[in-house]
Amino acid sequence: MPDLLVELLSEEIPARMQENAALVLKKRMTDGLVEAGLTYAHAAAFATPRRLALAIEGLSEGSRALREERKGPRVGAPDKAVEGFARGAGVDVAALERRETPKGEIWFAVIERPGRGADQIVAEVLDAVIRDFPWPKSMRWGTGTLRWVRPLQSILCILTDGAGAQVVPLQIEAITAGDTTEGHRFMAPGRFAVTGFEEYAERLKHAHVVLSGAERADHIRNEAENLAFATGLDLIEDPALLAEVAGLVEWPVVLMGEIEERFLDLPPEVLRTSMREHQKFFSLRDAKTGRILRFITVANRDTADGGATILAGNQKVLAARLSDARFFWENDLREACAGMKDWAEGLKSVTFHNRLGSQAERVERIAALAREIAPLVGADADLAEQAARLAKLDLRSEMVGEFPELQGVMGRYYALESGAPIAVADAARDHYSPLGPTDAVPTAPVSVAVALADKIDTLTGFWAIDEKPTGSKDPFALRRAALGVVRLVLENGLHARLGDVLAKGHAGHDRADLLSFLHDRLKVHLRDEGIRHDVIDACIGMEGSDDLVLLVHRARALDAVLRTGDGENLLQGFRRAHNILTQAEERDGVEYSFGADAKFAEDPAESALFSALDKAEPEIRAALEREDFATAMSAMAALRAPIDAFFEAVQINTDNAVLRRNRLNLLHRICATCREVADLSRIG
Repeated sequence: MPDLLVELLSEEIPARMQENAALVLKKRMTDGLVEAGLTYAHAAAFATPRRLALAIEGLSEGSRALREERKGPRVGAPDKAVEGFARGAGVDVAALERRETPKGEIWFAVIERPGRGADQIVAEVLDAVIRDFPWPKSMRWGTGTLRWVRPLQSILCILTDGAGAQVVPLQIEAITAGDTTEGHRFMAPGRFAVTGFEEYAERLKHAHVVLSGAERADHIRNEAENLAFATGLDLIEDPALLAEVAGLVEWPVVLMGEIEERFLDLPPEVLRTSMREHQKFFSLRDAKTGRILRFITVANRDTADGGATILAGNQKVLAARLSDARFFWENDLREACAGMKDWAEGLKSVTFHNRLGSQAERVERIAALAREIAPLVGADADLAEQAARLAKLDLRSEMVGEFPELQGVMGRYYALESGAPIAVADAARDHYSPLGPTDAVPTAPVSVAVALADKIDTLTGFWAIDEKPTGSKDPFALRRAALGVVRLVLENGLHARLGDVLAKGHAGHDRADLLSFLHDRLKVHLRDEGIRHDVIDACIGMEGSDDLVLLVHRARALDAVLRTGDGENLLQGFRRAHNILTQAEERDGVEYSFGADAKFAEDPAESALFSALDKAEPEIRAALEREDFATAMSAMAALRAPIDAFFEAVQINTDNAVLRRNRLNLLHRICATCREVADLSRIG
């Protein structure tokens, strides 16, 4: 069984496109080969800045001949129907066969496909994949019609078996497939032939090309960590930057450079962001002071001077970039020291949303809301309001204008320069958090108050103008804001009635609908704990479900009980009681909800159930008053045995009307007792 090697060599592929392009090449090729009748054992795809490669092991030598019969319309059907059937089957009308069936004479098409060699199929599939490759952006060059992300230079396509390597016959416009490739553009010019994947990968490495993106990334990280360790500094981890840089080089050469002394007093976030965004540099930090003192850059070639010339050029460009950053910083500090009044005035001309007003108007709403929320989270109301008024001012700063990702971070620096208390400055930095499911959650009371106010203003505002997320569309990141509210409440243990808090936001929003949206985000958040949605639904149906902390405590306790044998069997008993009661009430047209009396109990199991309920009900109520859901759930689960015994021993729908009514009222009491803890009817 042959192995297949494909390489598509081109001008530089943008780093952000490489990984997905390799996956697309693998999927489309393997899907196409399988659909054409071939099988394979293993496939792997690779990408470098200049090439996509695919290696397939154990490809079958060819496809088998196929014979297929298709049933068509009746004989005598309209000619167009018969012609359409023949066309769909890929045969001439004259080749159709008439056959007698129990339903009369029917046209049949016999389709025979001869087997084909792997080389034919590979050529056909690869041609289609290349011509229809889904690049986010592509281009044409020269006079041809072929589109590729950058001009395609050569195609390597060989099948290798025990007899050697065979070039797959394929030509796409002016490019004829062959068995040659080339190494590093500068360090190993010239082409060379290969006979299979192992030789291909080995000869590429000798030609200064590391084929595996993961291997390039590992090399960059390890070398950077070694250089950092040698100078007593820490490498700041940046997985996204690492992946990008690994996609910029075929032969990574890691170099360490110095930052000029005149820039070292810039905030470390400014240094890191400027170097990352403009130069793709990694930052090296002094663990004791937090200052960034050096940088790591990755070249794409070895040089005779050990990278000195490359570093000198990089440091010159970096100095120009950091000079701009220093200019922004110094201008912003002057405004901060002056009280940031111009920035506050400037927010009046910044539109938040055309139906929700300016950023200045939004700041007023957030400030009022933060003051209302402050007592609920143990924050000083005056500080919360002050922080809310300062938190958005850095949006008018020159530094945030250059680096929007520093909003909040720079706000803290400017707030401190203006003389604001540390708690206020920290809130200016933290009020956007958490931005995602893994982002840290603020815990300082003032920060929590402003962060909640910011997100609740957003949610209630967009709900008020009926701009809610639909399907996968969420242009205003409202799901993220809702998850932020959920995490702020839960991770800070805030016992707050969200319904009341939401009422302090924008007028005109549907509070119940928004609370339901928050509950949906809560379900997503708790999914990682393994708590099912229906368990949470059973608790949402209880009084006080807008206190998310209590709701989660209840859900966790219910989930724990339902994982036990008693809990699962109790659920079955509840369902049985609920179903019998519901059917009887529908049939009789009455509600059996009062008057179950132990004096009418005839069977010992019936009397035992009355006693068990008499014992469980006060225990459950007392535990719920203490918010001790685990104890309440345990008391409910203890009803499992007497309920099971009751159903085993007693006939509910007896001919004795008094006994039947009493037992139906007893079923209501079972359901009502369970519903004090959770609405078990919502559990699927």
